[in-house]
Parts: sequence; structure tokens; C-alpha cells
Amino acid sequence: MAAVSYPLRIPEEILALAKLRSKEEYVDQSTAIRQLLHLGAEEYVLGLVESGRISIGRASELLKTSVQDVHRLAEKHGVRLGATVEQQRKSTETMRRLK
Repeated sequence: MAAVSYPLRIPEEILALAKLRSKEEYVDQSTAIRQLLHLGAEEYVLGLVESGRISIGRASELLKTSVQDVHRLAEKHGVRLGATVEQQRKSTETMRRLK
């Protein structure tokens, strides 16, 4: 993954979290900030998938991971992926009509 330098104003509260994470995870503060950004990106992308705004395949591209890993992340974050109850009902209805 290519890294790009970007000037950024970070709220003091986030810096305090990064400092705590750096101590807890034994990493430098810059790494802790990147980890926190990545966690936020995961949550955001999973929310887009859950709401049907992007596909699981697109999520895997954005997160630079496999589709299987997206499913694992969703499970870890308590996000339900797949068809909604309404979509399942319609699918069942269509299947019955086709029989």
C-alpha cells in the first residue's frame, strides 16, 4: 500500500487516544494514528456494505483485503452482510412462482 504525506489537524482527544494505543500496542504514535484511521475506515466501509451502497467486492478493494476477510471483519464488528429480510422474502416468493 502506497503511503502519502498529508498535512492534518488532529484533535487533542484523538492524539491522546493514539498515545494510549501506542503504549498499549508497543508501537510509535504515528503507527497508532494510522491504525485508528484504518479501524474507522473499516467501520465506514462495512456500514456502506450493510446499507447496500457498495458491494462486498468493492469493500474488499477499498480495504485491500479479500472478500472472505470482509466477511470476517463484518462478523468481528457485528455487521450483518447479505440479503435483508425483505430481499429474502421476495426471493422466496419469486422461487415459489417459478416452480
